[in-house]
Amino acid sequence: MKSIYLRTFVAIAALVSICFLIVALSFVGLGRQFVISEYRKDMENGAREIARTASAISQTDTLDSWVLRMNVSAVANATGNQVFVTDRDGMVLCCSDHDPACEHIGLTIPREILACAEEGKLEKTSDLGGFFKTRRYVAALPIRSAGGELIGFVFVNNLSGNMLGAWSTFLEIAAIIAAVVFCAALAVTMVYTRHMARPLDEIASASRKFARGDFSVRVKQTEDPTDEMGALIESFNKMADSLEQAEKRRSEFIANISHELRTPMTTISGFADGILDGTIPQDKQEKYLRSIRDETRRLSRLVREMLSVSQARAKAADPSSRTNFDLTELVLQILLSFESRATKKGLDVDPQLPDDHLMVHADKDAITQVIYNLLDNAVKFADRDSCLVLRLYKDNGKAYVSVKDQGETIPPDDLPFIFDRFHKSDRSRSLDKDGVGLGLYLVKTIINSHDEDIAVKSENGMTEFVFTLPLAT
Repeated sequence: MKSIYLRTFVAIAALVSICFLIVALSFVGLGRQFVISEYRKDMENGAREIARTASAISQTDTLDSWVLRMNVSAVANATGNQVFVTDRDGMVLCCSDHDPACEHIGLTIPREILACAEEGKLEKTSDLGGFFKTRRYVAALPIRSAGGELIGFVFVNNLSGNMLGAWSTFLEIAAIIAAVVFCAALAVTMVYTRHMARPLDEIASASRKFARGDFSVRVKQTEDPTDEMGALIESFNKMADSLEQAEKRRSEFIANISHELRTPMTTISGFADGILDGTIPQDKQEKYLRSIRDETRRLSRLVREMLSVSQARAKAADPSSRTNFDLTELVLQILLSFESRATKKGLDVDPQLPDDHLMVHADKDAITQVIYNLLDNAVKFADRDSCLVLRLYKDNGKAYVSVKDQGETIPPDDLPFIFDRFHKSDRSRSLDKDGVGLGLYLVKTIINSHDEDIAVKSENGMTEFVFTLPLAT
């Protein structure tokens, strides 16, 4: 299959060739006419000068005088033309050819040609009625005395080949220059088309790697992002980023599932095999059936939470889902849902909220999930009859949310891993037997998808989670 580079190069090369051909033909045709026209003007000017000279000489001498012959020879040598002078009857009296070799002296020009020359209209290609063996370009003018009487004619002629001699030389040089320019144009075209096709080749190569499962490759952005090719490369790289993120989420989901399902599935399989092969006595089978039921329910709960994590991450990463909303009002609504649990545990909830509305720009549903998870952990792990503080404030153009509870301190060794998936500290294992370690992982994922940060501090029986949100503009 022909490449885009080759097709583009051939198309541009053909266009350049056609343009060069049109320019060359126009140049040759118009240039030739221009050279001939200028040469004819020079011949006419020479004929006019000799006619004036002959008119002046005729006042003291004849038209076959040596003085006129010298002038005629001088003009002929200077212009490269052949010049001869005739009397009024058309007989050649003086010629620029050297005597005695000149074969034109004494010859007579036909009367019809003299008639045209007398009117001053003889500018034509002719053999002068057989006077010349080949056709030449001829310019002729009448010679008149001071009184206006016709006394003769001056003829200036030259071969067309001689007229175009200089033009042919110039044409050869122009052809060489045109060939060099044409080759340079083809070279520039080759470089330019290769440069234009390179991003497309890279995109095609990257697409083939995508098909093999490698989503790490990117196309190097060397074009202006505002033009079509630059915009294509930028869009392709964004698509590649999205594909890579989707692949990472898929891999993480599979890793999460395989990590959490391994133990309960092994337990269920082992107990079921024990019951079927009689290893477990009949009087104890009910106990192990309950264990199978509990593990099955935990598996069901795990799958639901995993799906919730994946959906929440995908939604939070979508900028179109973000709106401006009142964070203060949202916090109050979430606190109401925890009122019964806090009262049952004897917790004193202290909401420290700003007097004015605190407007932020984020995914409202995702932030609701974040605050709910943090409050849920705080209620679970807070000591009975202790205080739970939820604080909102602004600082340095950011909105801050702080959830603080009094209870067992998180071990320092666990703090760096508190937001990792499936991580459970010692206190969470002792107090949250049903947890699967995805709550804080989801919290950090949502906050990071908003390009914000979350931090935790736990010391002296106080644990505080603080995260930021962008203020509404």
